[in-house]
Amino acid sequence: MQNQTSPLILSFGVADPAGATGVQADLAAFAALSCTGLAATTALLIGDTARIEDTQEIDPDWVADQARVVLEDMTMAAFKVGALTNVEQVAAIAEILSDYPDAPLILDPFSSRLPDLPDDEAEELLTAVRQLLVPQATLLMLSVVELGRLAETWRDAGDGLDNMLQSDVEYLIALGCEYVLVTGTQAGAMQAKVGSRTVPNTLANTLYHSDGMVSHDAWQHLPGPFIGAGGTLSAAITAFMARGVDAPEAVKAAQEYTVGALAHAQRYGMGKFVPNRFFHLLTTAADMQ
Repeated sequence: MQNQTSPLILSFGVADPAGATGVQADLAAFAALSCTGLAATTALLIGDTARIEDTQEIDPDWVADQARVVLEDMTMAAFKVGALTNVEQVAAIAEILSDYPDAPLILDPFSSRLPDLPDDEAEELLTAVRQLLVPQATLLMLSVVELGRLAETWRDAGDGLDNMLQSDVEYLIALGCEYVLVTGTQAGAMQAKVGSRTVPNTLANTLYHSDGMVSHDAWQHLPGPFIGAGGTLSAAITAFMARGVDAPEAVKAAQEYTVGALAHAQRYGMGKFVPNRFFHLLTTAADMQ
């Protein structure tokens, strides 16, 4: 009998019966990248790969108890926080994470799979995430639109977007977050280049630190439609950081992994394509034949 040797990661997020998003998807990505995942569920989804029909929130005390019992037994190498549904959950999780400041925390708090909250509840949730979780995050991942919402910025289309994006990032980093990864930014001067190839239709993921922009990686936009692409990226970043890789290199490696998972995505039924988080096992098996 051997003791556990692969890094342990605790993921907070929703339970998706299709396994396309949430904690089931996180655990698959962790396993694919040689980590062991554990989960504290924040909500139960009813849905498939096309749509979510209903959600059932988990009581914040239950969320906290799930995590506390596991943490009393095991030592985590990293934490991931995904979609949350109410302010009380944010407060409970933030309190738990404050006891483990040395483990990396990857925060990916937005999900298009969840129904929109009423405006007042949505603002309260954003405020709680901004005040309680962002200051503890090693890396915060979000889209340009989500960045504007979280940074309390309202924009007119085309009104100095690059400058406002930079100021939004600086605002969140000033709260205590170490890195901010903004996904789906304009590729700009890199738009025609991905590696050594000239390709059309590219987007970029841009990583920021307190010293400024760290990296700006352009990737060809695959047609999809996909479900769970963003969660795959944040889970992969978490896994690489749990293995001791620093944030910039973890982001780069995670992007390469995610591109592979999307390139080998599968359609389970009539809905969207689901990233194949074990795609490298397929290529290994093919090489052995």
